[in-house]
Amino acid sequence: MIAATAITLPTFLVGTLAVQLRQSLHFGPAELGVVVGCSYAAATVFAIPSGRLAEELGGLRVLRYVTAVSGLVMLLIAAEVHSWPELAAGLLLAGAASSGGQVAANLFLARRIDPRHQGLAFGIKQSSVLLAFLLGGLAVPAVALTVGWRWAFVGAACLAALSIIMLPRPRLSMAAQRRGADRRRRHEPTLPLAALSIGFGLTLTACSSLGAFLVSSAVVDGLSPAEAGLLAALASACGITVRVLVGYLADRRGGRHLAYVVAMILIGAAGFSLLALGAELHAPVLFVPGALVAFGIGWGWNGLFNFAVVHTHPLSPARASGITQTGGRLGSVVGPLAFGILVAHVGYPGAWTVACAEILLGAATMAGARVLLARRIRREER
Repeated sequence: MIAATAITLPTFLVGTLAVQLRQSLHFGPAELGVVVGCSYAAATVFAIPSGRLAEELGGLRVLRYVTAVSGLVMLLIAAEVHSWPELAAGLLLAGAASSGGQVAANLFLARRIDPRHQGLAFGIKQSSVLLAFLLGGLAVPAVALTVGWRWAFVGAACLAALSIIMLPRPRLSMAAQRRGADRRRRHEPTLPLAALSIGFGLTLTACSSLGAFLVSSAVVDGLSPAEAGLLAALASACGITVRVLVGYLADRRGGRHLAYVVAMILIGAAGFSLLALGAELHAPVLFVPGALVAFGIGWGWNGLFNFAVVHTHPLSPARASGITQTGGRLGSVVGPLAFGILVAHVGYPGAWTVACAEILLGAATMAGARVLLARRIRREER
């Protein structure tokens, strides 16, 4: 989990430290959307190749390599970045590393964790995304407002180095891993995966904006930068708790995982509605619970979703994850970019309203993808 957190920290640090970064590097909401979008654009391009590479080399090897890349990127940001285009270039590298790390971690869990506990394992692993946001939120009052935002990236780079040391060694040699990948290679039907990828992408179009703009929006709505950072940390803590709990329950429920994913997305839409209303009225009393619901439930299904994909594609879990991650990453590119443009033209209330519509459309698409996947499974069982 520490390695998975380290590879996602660059993007989420930019989101939570957005106020300080924009003041220091002199850019606005639209440029922030471009910067965060660069990370997800690189992740989109590398999602499917990363899945193939992980199947070929092994999850642990790829996870070790990309964690090292992420740590180096954060050191470069701390030492050398003095403009938003330079920051965007750093996040391009970070996004590619994050994409490889996610599918590699999925493969590692699918191959090394007891199937009876994989739901919990995926919940813990996917909590790393929100743990990164939590650490970024805490970094605002603890680091950015005291010694400066650059030291937050230095600390995150140290976490990446620590995680590399803690990773276990691969069980198989490189040659044995490649022979095993050749034996298992089989292309399962891609239509259900493509549908899941589209639904995942539509939903993450909305959710990715949370990581990039929640703090900035909270400050506009009347919270201080320190309070907004603490809100981000609290919302992340809610999301971590939900992801772990949902994963734990998935191991005991035994099925219908995607149905629960759709239900959680629909509940999360209510959180986005509260964010829009709170921004319209400048009412933190609405904005705060909206953030908790949107983060905790509206984005708390991610681990369960990845577990469902791996569980239904046991022969090639990294390939399947790479396909679905492509849609998710593409949505994460479009989300911050579109959100930043909307903020510049219609303000945060309009932007959060559009995000609510996006997550509802994602839920509908995910429900349709679930039907296609169920049909494929029934055909294979005959």
